[in-house]
Parts: sequence; structure tokens; C-alpha cells
Amino acid sequence: MLTLIHSALAEHMLVFSRRSKANNPMKTNPSLRTVKIATLAVVIAWGLFVRPAQAGYIVTLQQVGSNVVATGSGAIDLTGLSFFSPGGGVAEMQPITASIFTGPASAQPLDMYGQASGPTSFGIGGGRFANSGSGDLVGIEGIVGFIFVPQGYVSGSPLSDSATYNSATFSSLGVTPGIYEWTWGTGVNQNFTLDAVAAPDSGSTLALLAIALGGYLV
Repeated sequence: MLTLIHSALAEHMLVFSRRSKANNPMKTNPSLRTVKIATLAVVIAWGLFVRPAQAGYIVTLQQVGSNVVATGSGAIDLTGLSFFSPGGGVAEMQPITASIFTGPASAQPLDMYGQASGPTSFGIGGGRFANSGSGDLVGIEGIVGFIFVPQGYVSGSPLSDSATYNSATFSSLGVTPGIYEWTWGTGVNQNFTLDAVAAPDSGSTLALLAIALGGYLV
């Protein structure tokens, strides 16, 4: 999408350059107006679609239809963490304690490590189990700084998982939109990130674009 917008901007700027000498500089130049519109479109699109890049393991939480879906991927460097004990768990979340586990909805064996530093909550919601999920079960309990990985996990190995919460919204789950990060060092994969930034709906996005463009047309 951004490539198309940039191409349109370049074309309009070329047209403006060719015509500007023939136009009265005291009058509003239609080509200049078009360039302004295209430039603003690039800025808005960039803000809507670009997310800061983070290494390590990242869980993206988003509204998909009537459900909320968590999708995790990345790797975890266990350097700097201490092994606590083996255990088990299922896909679930508890925003009030900064707890989220992504992966199968059935019980899976886990290894628990500590301790990471970061937010102690990402909302006010209580516990909620996922209705379904798949992949590697990975989790965090931010309030106590514990990281959970599949039992026998080899440090730095790739992880991938997802979990779905049926008939749910950020509001019903008590999730406060934002980007939350827990770290235990400065290495590339010594962090766990939750990206719970709710994307604006298409209606509000179009309204924002219309208002902004309206100001540029005068």
C-alpha cells in the first residue's frame, strides 16, 4: 500500500514541477494541492500501518471479527534467567497480573524461569481461558517476572503459537491497549513483548483522512 502511495506522490510532484513555471504564483496551484494531499496520505498511512520492530518473542493481540486472537512468534534467550521448576499450563490471560499464555488450550508441560522486569499489569481483567489454540505454549506472569517456555526448550530456538478467545473484545477481557515489554538483559532475544494496540476501525480511519484532507483543500 505504501509503495503505491509513494508512486502516486512521485508522479504528482513531477507534474507540479513541469507546470509550476507557467502558473501565476499568486494563485492556488491545483498540482500543489494534489501534492499536499498525497503527502498527507503517506503520513497517515505510515502512522496506521507501521509498528516499531522488536526482537525476541512477541505476542500480538488483536480483534478478529467477534473474537480476540493472540499470535506469538520469535525466540527467547534464556541467558540471564534462572531455572525455577517444571510445571504446566494452558492458553489463558489475566491482564490484572500481566499474565498471558499463548498456545494450545489443553494442558502442556512447561519450564519456569525468572526473573524478568517490566509491567505488572496490562489491564484490569481477571482470568479467562482461551477457547482454542495451537503451537508452542509460551507465557509470562509479569507481576512476579516469571517466563514460561515449553519443557526442554533450547535457548534461542524459534517459537510460534496462537490462541483464540471466542466472543470477546479488549473491553470484555479487561485489556488496556498498549505495547508492554519485559526484559532480563540487553541481548537481541532477551525480551518478551505484548503488542495489544487496537487498530482503528475502517470508519474512524476514513473519517480521520477526510477531516485532514478537508483542511488541506483550502
